[in-house]
Amino acid sequence: MKKFLILALLLAPVGAMAAGESMVGHMAHNMNDKRISLGLSPGMKQHQLVNMRAHLAATQLIIGLLSEGKFEKASKVAHTKLGLTEEMKQMCGMFENEDFKKLGYAFHNSADELGDALQMKDMKRSLQALHKTTGYCVQCHEKFRQ
Repeated sequence: MKKFLILALLLAPVGAMAAGESMVGHMAHNMNDKRISLGLSPGMKQHQLVNMRAHLAATQLIIGLLSEGKFEKASKVAHTKLGLTEEMKQMCGMFENEDFKKLGYAFHNSADELGDALQMKDMKRSLQALHKTTGYCVQCHEKFRQ
C-alpha cells in the first residue's frame, strides 16, 4: 500500500504535465496576472463565466445575421441577449466593484444602442456600434479577472 501511495504521489505531477498543466506555470501565470480579481465565490464565478460565454455567442450570432443582411433579427438578439434587460440590471448591481459595475452597465447600454443601429439597416453604422460594444468587452477583460 505504501509503495502504491508513493508511486501515485510521484506520478501526479507527470499526469498534470501530460494534461498540459504545469503547476509551477499555472502559479506563475496567476502571479503575473495584474488584473483586478472580483473575488467571486466559485458558484458566482461559474455563473458569470456562463453569462460571458452567452454574450460571446450572441455577438457571433449578430455578426452572422449581419453577414446575411438580417438586421431585424440581429437587432432583436442585441436587445434581448446583450441589452440592459431587468435581469442584467440586477446582475450588474450585485457586484461590489464600482468600476466593474460601470463597465457592465456601459456594455449593456451600448448593446441597446447596437440594437437601435441595426434597425436602421445601415451596415457601417451597425459595425461601428458593434465595435463600441465589443470594446467594452476588451476593456473589462483587460482590467478584471474572475
